[in-house]
Amino acid sequence: MDMNQTPSSERVHIGFFGKRNAGKSSVMNAVTGQDLAVVSDVKGTTTDPVYKSMELLPLGPVVMMDTPGIDDEGELGDMRVRKSYQVLNKTDVAVLVLDGAEGVSDEDRALAERIRRKQIPLVVAVNKRELMRPETEETIRREFGCAGGKSHPENAVRLNGAEVLGDGCAPEVVFVSAATGGGIRGLKEQIAAAARTEVPEHALVRDLLSPSDVAVLVVPIDSAAPKGRLILPQQQTIRDILEADAVSVVVKETELEQTLRQLGAKPKLVITDSQVFAGVSAVTPPDILLTSFSILMARYKGNLEQAVRGVTALDKLEDGDTVLISEGCTHHRQCDDIGTVKIPRWIREYTGKDIRIRTTSGTEFPDDLSGCRLVIHCGGCMLNGREMKYRYGCAADQGVPMTNYGILIAYVKGILKRSVEVFPEIYGLL
Repeated sequence: MDMNQTPSSERVHIGFFGKRNAGKSSVMNAVTGQDLAVVSDVKGTTTDPVYKSMELLPLGPVVMMDTPGIDDEGELGDMRVRKSYQVLNKTDVAVLVLDGAEGVSDEDRALAERIRRKQIPLVVAVNKRELMRPETEETIRREFGCAGGKSHPENAVRLNGAEVLGDGCAPEVVFVSAATGGGIRGLKEQIAAAARTEVPEHALVRDLLSPSDVAVLVVPIDSAAPKGRLILPQQQTIRDILEADAVSVVVKETELEQTLRQLGAKPKLVITDSQVFAGVSAVTPPDILLTSFSILMARYKGNLEQAVRGVTALDKLEDGDTVLISEGCTHHRQCDDIGTVKIPRWIREYTGKDIRIRTTSGTEFPDDLSGCRLVIHCGGCMLNGREMKYRYGCAADQGVPMTNYGILIAYVKGILKRSVEVFPEIYGLL
């Protein structure tokens, strides 16, 4: 990842959805002013989701996402449709592209309802306006809540009837022509207006620090560490400490004890990589607050309380129970990989039970968690807030406890209570 770029997880995710040949790719290309997606008159040209990180004014850093048609057919078509629905789980603003020459289909209505249930802000882009019949335009206005087919500004109208958004608001409906560029500026403005992203309730760490406070960051440099750079949570934490006008001191775990002795003042906080939690806790005096990057990330993504409650399910596991270990990204597995080797080992050592381990990575988080007694997720640094909210919500809806790597490690090492002491509202749960 280019350290000079805003990471994907911090960008507004804009997804373009609709039927084959409605013009999703053409509309997205017109919005961006770039040929990001292949376009063709042949149905089903987009066979896999297309992602592009870019700057889109007036929004700023975004990820544009083009998706396969929701009316695709056959066995492969069904797989592509499922891919499109997976993209919804990370979408901050959904753009439903309609074929203006055909009007609203049952597939369009079903997708709009799915978006409503997920409470995703929706913009309806009616493409091919140059081919529309007047009665089709009036029908579309009525379909999305514009009673009486009254006249509206050409580029965008706010409709007040149908409940298409979760908060009761009707979507923005924009009539455009990807072929001529008509209405595209209005569409961009409405996308920006609808971009009500999932803003975390807390900063990552800066709200825990005062100006001139010292935070010591413990960063192991081992075979799993990326060459020549820090991993994303470490980068983000350092940046957030700077935002607080505080001081960050970065050390390896082997240098922590000596560094603490040499500092002129007691640090406010020690933040460690979870894999060395126990050793760091042993050399950090009890009057210095201690937590981990993974725990900070859980709070930042809005799921810390659920993760702390979920980890206690470890004490209820029995022989033969299945634990799902899920990561938000894919990476080369090391011989002592944390997700596939270390955490399974720690679980079995802690429980003394013969636990079955199931693993997933990247976008492949299962909708059906039946048979799982516990889900353990990575910190989710590469996933945006909406995707993490979906994953934790999926577990909660099915009654499956869910936690994350750092919280589980602290729990099995007997230091979880100390590790969340910096968060009084969470500390009181233990």
